[in-house]
Amino acid sequence: MKVRCLTLFFAIISLFGYAQATAEVQGPGKAAIASAHELATEAGLRILDQGGNAFDAAVAVSAALAVVEPASSGIGGGGFWLLHRAADDLSIMVDGRETAPAAATADMYLDEDGRVDRDLATNGPLAAGIPGAPAAWAHIAEQYGRLSLADSLAPAIELAEQGFEVDLKYQQLLNWRAHVMLRWPETAAIFMDGENVPDIGHRVIQTDLAATLRALAEQGLDGFYRGSVAERLVAGVRDQGGIWTLEDLAGYRGVEREPVRTEYRGYQLITASPPSSGGIAIAQILNIIEPFDLASLSRIERVHLLSEAMRRAYRDRALYLGDPDFVEIPYEMLLSPHYAAGLRAAIRLDRATPSGMLAADPGLLVRPESDNTTHFSLIDAEGNMVSGTLTINLPYGAAFAPPGTGVLLNNEMDDFAAAPGEPNAYGLIGFAANAIEPGKRMLSSMTPTIVMSPDRVAVIGTPGGARIITMVLLGVLDFIDGNGPESWVSMPRLHHQYQPDEISLERAAADDELKAGLEALGHEVSVRARPWGNMHGVMWDRTTGTVEAAHDPRWESGSAVVADGEAGRGGEG
Repeated sequence: MKVRCLTLFFAIISLFGYAQATAEVQGPGKAAIASAHELATEAGLRILDQGGNAFDAAVAVSAALAVVEPASSGIGGGGFWLLHRAADDLSIMVDGRETAPAAATADMYLDEDGRVDRDLATNGPLAAGIPGAPAAWAHIAEQYGRLSLADSLAPAIELAEQGFEVDLKYQQLLNWRAHVMLRWPETAAIFMDGENVPDIGHRVIQTDLAATLRALAEQGLDGFYRGSVAERLVAGVRDQGGIWTLEDLAGYRGVEREPVRTEYRGYQLITASPPSSGGIAIAQILNIIEPFDLASLSRIERVHLLSEAMRRAYRDRALYLGDPDFVEIPYEMLLSPHYAAGLRAAIRLDRATPSGMLAADPGLLVRPESDNTTHFSLIDAEGNMVSGTLTINLPYGAAFAPPGTGVLLNNEMDDFAAAPGEPNAYGLIGFAANAIEPGKRMLSSMTPTIVMSPDRVAVIGTPGGARIITMVLLGVLDFIDGNGPESWVSMPRLHHQYQPDEISLERAAADDELKAGLEALGHEVSVRARPWGNMHGVMWDRTTGTVEAAHDPRWESGSAVVADGEAGRGGEG
């Protein structure tokens, strides 16, 4: 597979030495989980207490989030699970990204004038790719877990049957999508209270979803991708104008991919590979800024430099990245320090580079950002780790669940480039590398990441659409600067994504001095009224034996727990 060339090309010598140095390190003797919902964190801890390992817990957390955080992920969506197995120092990414149906075409969302019909691309079953989450859960359980898939899905099944209470995040995100969901009364009946967004404390019970999860638990892949569940999925999709077939579902396969690996200031980053754009983008940014002593720069200079590096990485994202099974990605060029040096040479510390001076500028408009998608980070007592970022794209995905399934569908088809240079719902652009093709996986910004040194380890990630990459970058830099997860998840955020040509700042990061200084360098600066992201991280300090976990304070629903004792320690899986 093309992606596996990354390790051979980049890091054989350095990684061999690193593996030797860390192979004998013992686990932390403690487990930690940080996720977007208390009930999902509890599900993971329950599985660890039953003798499961980090990989069993990852399935439990993922499935529980699918139930209690339907705005952000689900069995009808997908994601990337970055795994690290301590026993043999194996790191691998399980790619459960959705795929385009066989009947998909490059122009399926274009109107008669050649413009993208955004309603078709984001709302209802035509917007849905073939889900990958169930296949990923089954693969992780079978290949890496210690318990059965049924064991790890049991907490989610109980949550679906017994229900959970609506919180502020559920309510706020549904309020944005409720008008779409009301088009399909059977879907609205699951998630709404009549025609109204439910009050906080309202109990959401999902009996159809419980039955679907139970079929997956009892029958494995056949319980979702074949048989009665598949038949109901396809019938519901096609009845409302979608194009799924039974063959699309039966043909879905999860994929293992070699992670992107890079080094920065003595730390090794293990991060997401295509069809994620995040790992390559972060590696490029770090390569560009590598010669600079960031600590010696003023705050204005540091933000300027990071923004210039971000600008160039996002430009390359649009030009070169897509599904590696369909597109020849120039890994050697994009990850080469020599290529980074060329990009760096055009950066001036006294002047912003207009994006229009770089290639392939179509002159785009600003698009809204969203706090959908979800992330969890965990480590078990043996030192196994999982960084998982999961999604259904916009909040509540396509806002449609095929009757009798409880499966809220994704609207990930919008992550393809529906037309060259046309922005998606997050303002991200793409060209031929990310064009719609049958069976293809759409490009993603999800960036689950693990950072290692002989002394310290971080497991980190976040939702946030286009801003995922830059949030993870800032968190990684903060960790390398010596800070713990409470700092990574709380720090103010900044972002540049090539187009629109502006630096976005959270209000907490945007004092008058910084804004004026950046504008004096020629930057357009926008200050966002609300924060973005929902980062979750765990850290293991090998020198002290301490384990820490933290959830993003921007959302009250998050949960971070460190479990002392034997949780996650058991026999060989």
